[in-house]
Amino acid sequence: MLDTQPYVIFRWWKISLRSEHRSAKPGEAKDTHEEFLENSHLQVQIALIFGARVLDYVFNLCEGKFDFLERLSDNLLLSIISYLDLEDIARLSQTSRRFAKLCMSDELWEKIVHSCCDTITPDMRALAKDMGWRQMFFTNKLQLQRQICKRKQKQGSHRTGHL
Repeated sequence: MLDTQPYVIFRWWKISLRSEHRSAKPGEAKDTHEEFLENSHLQVQIALIFGARVLDYVFNLCEGKFDFLERLSDNLLLSIISYLDLEDIARLSQTSRRFAKLCMSDELWEKIVHSCCDTITPDMRALAKDMGWRQMFFTNKLQLQRQICKRKQKQGSHRTGHL
């Protein structure tokens, strides 16, 4: 499906093992934005094939509503989100499933921890791998030091054969 000003072009082809469909030629529907907004049959087909989210996206494009954030990659969005205040991250996480996933992601919280800490020791990195970067961010320093010590003791006892 392409959105080329001022048309919405929907192309399809049938893929089938049945012999009667092997010679089926590709099809195409080309509507102006206004025609698309009135073409409920084509809208239903798009929703069935691509899902309601894609239909909403095309609908918004035809109405001149562009969501530029939707087009940004997750990595770029994570970089942007990492500069937000914690309250803003919490609010952003409530706006959509995509932002909820990004705002809870380990990648984001690793960036945030790196921006707050001067150095990340190998012990801290190992602890973050076990507990998650978000949990590590919200754990106070004293508790983190205790957990790092416990982790070292466990590793020491496993190496010497003690439990």
